[in-house]
Amino acid sequence: MLARLRPTLDFTPSPVADRPGLLIRDPFHFSDATLIIPPALVACLELFDGEHSELDLRAYLAKLTGELEVGELVKHLVDTLENAGFLDDERFAQMKHDAERRFAEAPLREPSHAGSGYPNDPDELRATMAGYMNGAGEPDPSPRGRTIAIAAPHVSPFGGVEAYRAAYASLTPEDAERTFVVLGTSHYGAPDRLGLTGKPFVTPFGTTKTDGALVHRLAVEAGSGVVLEDYCHAVEHSIEFQVVFLQHLFGPRIRVVPILCGSFARAIYQGGLPEDDERVRRTLGALGEIAASEGDRLLWVLGVDMAHMGRRYGDRFEAKAGQAEMEHVEQRDRGRIERIESGDARGFWELVREGQDDLKWCGSAPIYAFMKALPQARASLLHYQQWNIDDHSVVSFAGVRFDSDSANS
Repeated sequence: MLARLRPTLDFTPSPVADRPGLLIRDPFHFSDATLIIPPALVACLELFDGEHSELDLRAYLAKLTGELEVGELVKHLVDTLENAGFLDDERFAQMKHDAERRFAEAPLREPSHAGSGYPNDPDELRATMAGYMNGAGEPDPSPRGRTIAIAAPHVSPFGGVEAYRAAYASLTPEDAERTFVVLGTSHYGAPDRLGLTGKPFVTPFGTTKTDGALVHRLAVEAGSGVVLEDYCHAVEHSIEFQVVFLQHLFGPRIRVVPILCGSFARAIYQGGLPEDDERVRRTLGALGEIAASEGDRLLWVLGVDMAHMGRRYGDRFEAKAGQAEMEHVEQRDRGRIERIESGDARGFWELVREGQDDLKWCGSAPIYAFMKALPQARASLLHYQQWNIDDHSVVSFAGVRFDSDSANS
């Protein structure tokens, strides 16, 4: 039987003009290979489902080519996929084990997106970040007191500059001594779980400090609700981008508690609230206990995007920022944001659950977790925007500031 093609791979049309076909890569970086499958062979991939045999592949290729002698082509295709680590077989299992072991044993969390999501050269990065923050005025004073949290995008910074700027302009030099609890969206992690790491984050600016005591405390109190030294931290961008902005503002040696929030998938697809699951309830309780005991020593940073619409995300329509269907999406986004502003966690989740989150918000889990952990928080929308990530697809996001409702504090 042919091994199954890994379902966690990324598949996109080839961006190389003279090499059309299907580009395949591994977002987990278990494999560094990138393959382009020629158009004529793309349909062959459907046979790598664990239910078809090499004889089925031979028959398909013989019909495709009109040749009976296709053994070499079969071997080349199978060997190429296997050697790339793209098949769910023993070779991939070993690659996965080795990558997870290397991350677990590493003393630092090395940068994963320097050179792609942002410049790798410190001077160039410094100039880029200064440009991103250019025009940010002084933060508006709040009658409720200090900022207790911000929500910023985790999209590539150049795509969401205005929202990033609005959120990070809420911080002041006095915030430098606080510990930043970064709740990032886990794109690849287990649902209904938090992914933790005690490793300091490295960027071109330098190396952060991690509050190991808080990481350990959360791991103990949340129990099976967390994955300690979660490999997803090695490849995830939703925390890394926030760290870069924080280091730009406050220097490399900021104190961080990096937390990846897996999707609350059960509640989205089966109904109810996330905390109906015992592990989630215990996790939210642990976050709340830490928030209550640490108080103003912490500043929470949520790395969240919102709607993902258009062809890239499985919709039948072509999405254009601010136009047609995306005008209605903005209305629905703002309806959810209004629930966040009022601190209505249940109401927010009811809107997320509509149509099994047909808006495909990439950040509902960190937002809900924060709202449950700090129910006194009240948000202010600073900037909302939509961005065409390609010609047919749009991501929406916002810059948000949270402060404390004195009536409920």
